Amino acid sequence: MKVTEHLDRAKNPLISVEIIPPRRGRNIQKLHDAIESIKPFNPPFVDVTSHAAEVVWEEMKDGTFQRRVKRKSPGTFGLCAAIKYKFGIDPVPHILCAGFTREETEDALIELSYLGIENLLAIRGDAKIKKDHRPGRTTNNYASELVAQINNMNKGIYQDDLIDSTPSDFCVGVSFYPEKHFEAPNLSFDIEMLKQKEALGADYGVAQMFFDNRHYHDFVARARGEGVKMPLIPGIKILTSKKHIQSIPRNFFVEIPEELTARMLKAETRADCIEVGVDWAYHQTLDLLDKGAPCVHFYIMQNTGPFIKLMDKLKKHL
Repeated sequence: MKVTEHLDRAKNPLISVEIIPPRRGRNIQKLHDAIESIKPFNPPFVDVTSHAAEVVWEEMKDGTFQRRVKRKSPGTFGLCAAIKYKFGIDPVPHILCAGFTREETEDALIELSYLGIENLLAIRGDAKIKKDHRPGRTTNNYASELVAQINNMNKGIYQDDLIDSTPSDFCVGVSFYPEKHFEAPNLSFDIEMLKQKEALGADYGVAQMFFDNRHYHDFVARARGEGVKMPLIPGIKILTSKKHIQSIPRNFFVEIPEELTARMLKAETRADCIEVGVDWAYHQTLDLLDKGAPCVHFYIMQNTGPFIKLMDKLKKHL
């Protein structure tokens, strides 16, 4: 089922999650166990991140270093197939501009269509390496261009002019940034980009994590005022470590509220940190659902323990 269909048919508040595939060579069973542990909470869909290849330098036995191009966490499509057919949950693979040509993207979308996967999250991603511009190869530089390519395939328009081509039928999600994208000059510009993605075929948006709900509520109000009509799903991250109050702002360009920072700094143990993070996310979620958020999306990656603690607290409200 498509994400938009889940949203339209929901009779109770929806809770979705995002996970990351194991690092190369790691056992998949741990992640399967993690997905099994959250099944009782009936997530309607699970996002699965994807990563472009990047350059790494590996030290050889003779002390020299060799340049190699690797994807640290491959397996997004295989994991999506397992989520759909082993666990009965709709997967949402992330499709990237960065590191992939339009031709490679088209091949990937065909594979996903053959797998019966109906949902995608189209994002730019961070370019780790640059693709060679070989003859006949093109790239999407922005998420809006990727959305347009997917929408074209949904109309039966492929990279080559094919006869009797079969249209795909993907539901396309995109990201948005309640505190604005770090490269955007201002929030109005960011909202205009979101509006453009919707015009090109995006069906819904998922927010970058935030810890102050006012950012989300203000963004949605402004976006609606500018004509954005698609569902805008808030994204939540449960803090579990004091390190998060520095690493998350540095890596994701988001604000940690003063009160949350103070509470995390006072926590004496890791368990105390998790308790603070769960409590903060609990009150965030209640406020978001009370004010009409269509779904709340949790960035849990592979650590389901804090999420399960949160859901146990939320169950009487769902």
